[in-house]
Amino acid sequence: MSLVAILLGILLSSHLSACGAAMDTLASGEVLAGNNTIISSNGKFALGFFQTGSKSSQHTLNWYLGIWFNKVPKLTPVWVANGDIPIIDPASSVLTITGEGSLVILNQTTKSTIWSAQTNVTANNTIAVLLNSGNFILRSSSNASSVLWQSFDYPTDTFLPGMKLGWDKVTGLNRRLVSRKNSVDLAPGNYISQLDPNGKDQFIHTLLESSIAYWSSGVWNGQYFPSILPEMTGNEKYYTTFTFVNNDQETYFTYDLPGESFVYNLVMDVSGRTKSLIWVEGSVGWRMVYAQPTLQCDVFAVCGPFTTCTDHTLPFCNCMKGFSIRSPNDWELEDHTGGCKRNTPLDCGISKNISVQDMFHPIACVGLPKNGSNIEHAKSVGRCAQVCLGNCTCTAYSYDNNGCFVWHGELIDVVQKQCNDSINSNRATLYLRLATSEVQMSLEINNRRSLIIGVAVGASFLFFSLLFLFFLLIIRRRRLSAQAITLHEGSVGITSFRYLDLQRATKNFSEKLGAGGFGSVFKGFLNDSCAIAVKRLDGACQGEKQFRAEVRSIGVIQHINLVKLIGFCTEGDSRLLVYEHMQNRSLDSHLFQSNHTEMELTWTIRYQIALGVARGLAYLHDSCQDCIIHCDIKPENILLDASFVPKIADFGMAKFLGRDFSRVLTTMRGTIGYLAPEWISGTIITAKVDVYSYGMILLELISGRRNSGGNSASDIDDVYFPVLVANKLQKGDVGSLVDQNLRGDVSLNQVERAFKVACWCIQDHEFHRPKMAEVVQYLEGFVEVDIPPVPRFLQAIAGNPHSESNPYVDKTSEEVVILQDFQGHASHHEAHSSQEDQS
Repeated sequence: MSLVAILLGILLSSHLSACGAAMDTLASGEVLAGNNTIISSNGKFALGFFQTGSKSSQHTLNWYLGIWFNKVPKLTPVWVANGDIPIIDPASSVLTITGEGSLVILNQTTKSTIWSAQTNVTANNTIAVLLNSGNFILRSSSNASSVLWQSFDYPTDTFLPGMKLGWDKVTGLNRRLVSRKNSVDLAPGNYISQLDPNGKDQFIHTLLESSIAYWSSGVWNGQYFPSILPEMTGNEKYYTTFTFVNNDQETYFTYDLPGESFVYNLVMDVSGRTKSLIWVEGSVGWRMVYAQPTLQCDVFAVCGPFTTCTDHTLPFCNCMKGFSIRSPNDWELEDHTGGCKRNTPLDCGISKNISVQDMFHPIACVGLPKNGSNIEHAKSVGRCAQVCLGNCTCTAYSYDNNGCFVWHGELIDVVQKQCNDSINSNRATLYLRLATSEVQMSLEINNRRSLIIGVAVGASFLFFSLLFLFFLLIIRRRRLSAQAITLHEGSVGITSFRYLDLQRATKNFSEKLGAGGFGSVFKGFLNDSCAIAVKRLDGACQGEKQFRAEVRSIGVIQHINLVKLIGFCTEGDSRLLVYEHMQNRSLDSHLFQSNHTEMELTWTIRYQIALGVARGLAYLHDSCQDCIIHCDIKPENILLDASFVPKIADFGMAKFLGRDFSRVLTTMRGTIGYLAPEWISGTIITAKVDVYSYGMILLELISGRRNSGGNSASDIDDVYFPVLVANKLQKGDVGSLVDQNLRGDVSLNQVERAFKVACWCIQDHEFHRPKMAEVVQYLEGFVEVDIPPVPRFLQAIAGNPHSESNPYVDKTSEEVVILQDFQGHASHHEAHSSQEDQS
């Protein structure tokens, strides 16, 4: 170690110890360097020097001064001082306040200034303070209100609560978000988000050097921006306060979050979208709530020249045929704006040999670039191609009902569409100009591929023909109605029954086990020994919908905690489903019916039921070909076999999601008391709606009572039960909430664990709820469970704790609207839209 470095270390330690009592403050003459940091008094933010990149990568190691979330294990800068001037010599670089009172990053070896706050300060009594909001300010040491400079006036890519984005009309300062170049180089990138410079009260996203917007928020209407309506008026409004100001002094937008524990990040990312992210304790990464624009390919030129952009796939940027990535290192860091370069130069008519002249490669089903030139005199596809070949700068053409269009120079913003997407009208075939060698190479590969495919198809056709004849011999005696549904491929193992056979098996449907919203269930026997439950669906429309949903879901999957579908019947208008018979009926009959004669559920049985239902839902969500969201989890739909093993039943409202998607917008469905808040707000839903319903069931399983109404004379009925549990957990007293029928014969550790899991499951935001696979781990005791917060939504619908025991009594006008909508639309119904069910 050099003498300079040793002396610098001694100097730093003396300065830092002198200001150690004020962890959030840097005084005049003091320095901050190395691994030392300034921490805000609430511990939420840290300021110091940090490094991007790693020694194991091929990228340059850069050092910056910035602010980041102190309690988030993944380094996430929210502000960077010297983004365009990375520090080369970190050992000699310090942050200090000069004798004139200015804030600078100084290289002590060369005595040069790397970065300066550029304040016109003449006083020498200044200090720098990192506030609890994440704002780093330079102010007078004697007057806290005299702020001379603040980082909130110079945001980088992150919009923190309390920060203003907009114009200072007096100084001309424009506070805006600018994306970073990539995750290693924090210089300003290609995209900005700012208030419209034309004076409209809206945010726009543009390229840094362009005024053309590729996304706009819509004009502020006094409450929200129209393009961000779901995010500003849905569940998020309970957590966020939005403010827009436009006066003679300034125009700006800001927002605030209640409390400091919520870790929220609104960032303009490298790919040109503003993303709303949250950090959930115990996770390994940020979870995205929403992004604007919604589709990545709506960002202009996000993939660079000579690329195609495809939404909903990874990678979303791909080089066109005959091109390769210009800068692989940048693509590795998610910066695709450099695009692709041509592998083989164009001939451009130089050669007189026709065999080497340029050719065209078709790219089907794309959204065409906006800057095409219309060639009106080209009235055929051949003439359009000739026009393009006649100009060396022409790189592509397209010909359709709109005529001939050609493109010169770089092709930018070509979006790949789905060919079966009939809704999108901006879809055509783009003919890309390539060197002949590139096209011929592609043809040779295609010819070999066609030969292989042809042989494979021929062999497959012969095999499946024989297989078809084999199955035809097996099923020829089965008589299915002309209206029988087409079953899923995996459901061919279930039996097709005749109506007469089921009528006999149930003794003309004489022994009724129960009734639901779509029909009744009857007990029967096959071969006078095998007990079955026959569900007869009523109603030509809704019954058919539920019939299809149940066969498609439960008919193709097998799990110990899912009820087994044995067969079906579709004769005429009859729609019947045949299940295995559950000897101990449904869970609600044991928990809530005072006159039942069944065996009392012990604590061990209840805990195993909770585990079994969790495992069944985890299987539906994570292990099937599609993610299956049940959408109506409640005690009535949990059946118990002879050994009290739980079986999830009634899949008539189930929703299917392909593995490429995690959320869906659908009509409300389910049962009041078990509906997650996102159903009420009308936003997109995920498998977390089942998690919410499961949490409500878990509370009922432990307490032996309905959440939504008292069934005892105890005074605890004066408080909505889920809220009561959450409050009791905070105090560490939940033993009194266990079902009195258990007479204290319970495991208090398991009771507390189950109550914690239930309260995590019924959190307001889906991102705060665990996955069902995590719930299984919690209940099995493999992972510890923290004490959950009290859900604010449930507090709202609970109303005054001392009011009557109606859990839907509200107190504020805002809650009146929510609860009226909740009660008006959420009462037990199966609201499938016709369009949705026909798909």
